[in-house]
Amino acid sequence: MDRKQFGFCARHGLGVFIGMVLLIGGGTGVHAAPQEPYTPEIPLGLDPDAFKVPGNNPMTRKKIELGRLLFFDKRLSQNGAIACATCHMPELAFTDGQPVSTGIHHQQGGRSAPTAINRAFSTAQFWDGRAPTLEDQSIGPFVNPVEHGFADHDELVAKLKTIEGYKKLFKEVFGSEITKEKVGMAIATFQRTLMSGNSPFDRYDWEGDVKAISESARRGRDLFFGKARCNLCHMGTNFSDEKFHNIGIGWDGGTIDLGRYAVTHDPKEIGTFKTPTLREISRTAPYMHDGRFATLRDVVEHYNKGGVKNPFLDNQVIPLNLTEQEKRDLIEMLRALNGEGWQKVEAPTAFPE
Repeated sequence: MDRKQFGFCARHGLGVFIGMVLLIGGGTGVHAAPQEPYTPEIPLGLDPDAFKVPGNNPMTRKKIELGRLLFFDKRLSQNGAIACATCHMPELAFTDGQPVSTGIHHQQGGRSAPTAINRAFSTAQFWDGRAPTLEDQSIGPFVNPVEHGFADHDELVAKLKTIEGYKKLFKEVFGSEITKEKVGMAIATFQRTLMSGNSPFDRYDWEGDVKAISESARRGRDLFFGKARCNLCHMGTNFSDEKFHNIGIGWDGGTIDLGRYAVTHDPKEIGTFKTPTLREISRTAPYMHDGRFATLRDVVEHYNKGGVKNPFLDNQVIPLNLTEQEKRDLIEMLRALNGEGWQKVEAPTAFPE
């Protein structure tokens, strides 16, 4: 496959100029001090033009740091036990390694926590795409009764306002008091720094380094874009078409999650879920929206048999007839998508008081 087929031109080491220098607080008459816009470096293999930052939420270093504090602070839950990082742990490539996540009072939801890495290259968020922006996604779990457990966002904001350190930081960053929107903007800005690129696959594909990946992974690459048909959904530099598909998960006797249908009420989207990125895929097990598959081998076997038949199965999901060697080669290629960038993030050692 040539670069045109891959869908993006190769870009490497480029910064993205993002944002405005002056941030204006909403309705308070207080203005934030001018802040230099933060220009992230986009790793090899990712498309800078696909890096999404809304015009009303430019990136700055102070906003990133505020978002990092909020992301790791367990006080942002009703009982002080759950942080965003509880389900998105740095040491597990910003997942939690569990089939489904555990929230407040040890309650469990019905879906696996997807990685927070490369969310800036994605549009609709969550498995069902119910959040149109990363800002919306960043505040959604706070009012989920089995996640952070606040009755509403007003309760979250009221709790944050009891912490003088946060009140000061929000004034510095936004020039305004704490609001749910500002909380989402700060956390989303931090999440946009979680990137993965410059993988062995990227060095082979974009720089022509034939030693970057094994011979098995090179065969797996050919399968990915050929016989295995993976690129029909896992396309582009983030390896996701940003669409929703029914691949049969839950239709073999388990509980059926209606997925995207619960958001759109479109019968064509019954049982569909968003295509996840494949970057860092070997570090983010278990797999699928309900975490039912423990290994990449399990995932490949699922697709090899053509998913699970149901009235809404995506017509692109068909039996693949892969040989044992082809399965191993495909998995080897997927492992070559482990990259760099997100490992630099560390949990704060102290929080505002």
